[in-house]
Amino acid sequence: MIKIEKISFSIGGRKLLDTGNITIPSGHKVGVVGRNGTGKTTLFGLIKEDLELESGQINIPKNAKIGDVQQEVSENNLSVIDTILAADEERETLLKRAKTEKDPDQIAEMQIRLEDIGAWSAEARASTILKGLGFNEEDNHLPCQSFSGGWRMRISLAAVLFNQPDLLLLDEPTNYLDLEGTIWLENYLGTYPHTVLVISHDRNLLNNCVNSILHLEDKNLTYYSGNYEKFAETRMAQLENKFSEIKKQDKTRQHLQSFVDRFRYKAKKAKQAQSRLKALSKLKTISLPNERALRKILFPSPDKLASPLLSIENGSTGYNGKAVLSNLNLRIDHDEKIALLGKNGEGKSTLSKLLADRIPLLSGSLIRSSKLRIGYFSQHQTDELRKDETPFDHLSRARPNKSISERKKILGSFGIGSDQSELQVLAMSGGQKARLLLLLATLDNPHLLILDEPTNHLDIESREALIEALTKFSGAVILVSHDFHLLSLVSEKLWLVKNGVVCPYEEDLESYRSDILIKKYGKRSKASKNSDSKKENQKRLLAYKAEVKKCEDRVEKLLNMRKKVADILSDQDLYSVEKLKDLENWNKKFSEIDEAINRAEKLWIQAQQNFEKIKLSANK
Repeated sequence: MIKIEKISFSIGGRKLLDTGNITIPSGHKVGVVGRNGTGKTTLFGLIKEDLELESGQINIPKNAKIGDVQQEVSENNLSVIDTILAADEERETLLKRAKTEKDPDQIAEMQIRLEDIGAWSAEARASTILKGLGFNEEDNHLPCQSFSGGWRMRISLAAVLFNQPDLLLLDEPTNYLDLEGTIWLENYLGTYPHTVLVISHDRNLLNNCVNSILHLEDKNLTYYSGNYEKFAETRMAQLENKFSEIKKQDKTRQHLQSFVDRFRYKAKKAKQAQSRLKALSKLKTISLPNERALRKILFPSPDKLASPLLSIENGSTGYNGKAVLSNLNLRIDHDEKIALLGKNGEGKSTLSKLLADRIPLLSGSLIRSSKLRIGYFSQHQTDELRKDETPFDHLSRARPNKSISERKKILGSFGIGSDQSELQVLAMSGGQKARLLLLLATLDNPHLLILDEPTNHLDIESREALIEALTKFSGAVILVSHDFHLLSLVSEKLWLVKNGVVCPYEEDLESYRSDILIKKYGKRSKASKNSDSKKENQKRLLAYKAEVKKCEDRVEKLLNMRKKVADILSDQDLYSVEKLKDLENWNKKFSEIDEAINRAEKLWIQAQQNFEKIKLSANK
């Protein structure tokens, strides 16, 4: 059991935490949520005693083992498997002592203890965890220094999971995982035998593997039972109640103030006025949490191009003349939203770079529409930002002819307010940098938007804003992400990148999740039990979406026809005596088109309502 008792903590004179009492039962899986910068990582530092409280205390059971992911394992010569095994210090110590101990009784005690902690099955357990996180048998025996920073972070995660601390602290663990690793981690944490606190903005993880939420907002911690969806529903109801209370309070305040303003200087009413003043002063202000409006992300709408936007025949691509992907036969149409599936290292980013014209085709043919504009986003582009410049500087250099107000409006449409627009890149959070990169990627109104892991460092509200922007975007999208929630709401087509080739994945995302868990555990996920109904819903969703698109096209076509007829009717020559018959025909034509537009718009509204209804049902 963890008890947080009226803790207080400040940084640089700014109060970051000032909260009441919270009790977290042993064995609970707790999602720690809150906007970026509210102090979630600081809370972890206080739990580990890396930081010192100003007041209050955090009580953790005596001798409880606390574990968290180190920023990165050292670039040592130890193999991956030996690094994981070394994380269990007790096992390592006992094994070393057993080699030199002479006392039979001590040897017997050590053997019993080694048996109790599962020392003899340790390597198998470590290999299972490494496999879940994407390592194969050959990788396990390579030195840690042979892996990139992202893979070394996975080794750190594997080490703390293998060590099985009594209190496991995970800070955004999915940021360096692919979709496969994220799905495995969700399943693993759901069965973890001890207490887990996980800071995450991944809704799917927070829905599938936690049973309570610790929400940090306005310096205060609030504990909610249930997963993220339950928390969101409860909090929304609380906010609605608070809004209602605020309205009532404002009405009361206005009434009291009105009386005071009218009668405070009239002798007969002075006493009553003073009484109202006292009542007004005692009226407590009901303030909402620091609930900033959802910071929207608004992608510009491109002009339409004929399909295909891009096509590849018998293509191959890679680096330094060596092919990573071969036999590429792909086509992207103007309104397709395609998610790339596959493990890290299979070539998803390589394909993204090829489509974005960042690397060349090694063989075959690639045809792009002559007017095609492409927007490309990758987290690695953070290094391309100028650290001593502000977002306003970056935009000014890209759009020197725009006025100051126009530039600020563009920044605002990506949630970069006036205060953030003058912040140097080196002082910006990861989420702020991601928004700036998204803005720069879409400045040219791209017809094709390629996003490689866009959600890293984005908080939940920002991820929801990104989902909304992508669903409204009228161009094509290629999406690489470990965020299952994002993929399920945005993608309409799936491509699997595996063994050097790219092919359509004909099943849905839930089936893909189940396939991963079958390979790693030999069992299907809980969610797959409902996969048949979800597949049916998905088919209906796509059918309704197609109907909406059909209705939109019909309305647009009729509006264009009406404009053409209106242009004809604006010709003064048509109103001469000789052309009265023509005028009558064109007026009749205009009326017929108007009626057709009314009918088409009604069908469009109905189709949209049907689509939203089935979409809501599919997402429950």
